[in-house]
Amino acid sequence: MHLKGGYSNQKDMSFKTTVAIIITIGLTILIMQNKEEAEFTILFASVKLPKLVMLTAVSVSAFLLGVLVSRPTKAKQPERYTEYDEEEDDDDNHQKRRPDTLSDEDREYIS
Repeated sequence: MHLKGGYSNQKDMSFKTTVAIIITIGLTILIMQNKEEAEFTILFASVKLPKLVMLTAVSVSAFLLGVLVSRPTKAKQPERYTEYDEEEDDDDNHQKRRPDTLSDEDREYIS
């Protein structure tokens, strides 16, 4: 039975999903085994915190940084052309504004 948005069997799981699950399980075990308090120096201040808190903070920060870095950037939208101004009809300007159109010389050559 295939559920919408779910996996019908284990073969459907992607490699990335499998690795993410394994890392999450390993990280959870590592964090839960380190409950004792330790002294950390953050910039110039010494702080006593449980290792659990520090490991969790570092893990969440690393995850958020990874998500931000891996996000695709938005592609620049092509410039839209509106009306054609007849005042700007010289060849240089015409080529800059509408690179997809042919000049009169090119039309003559093709004919």
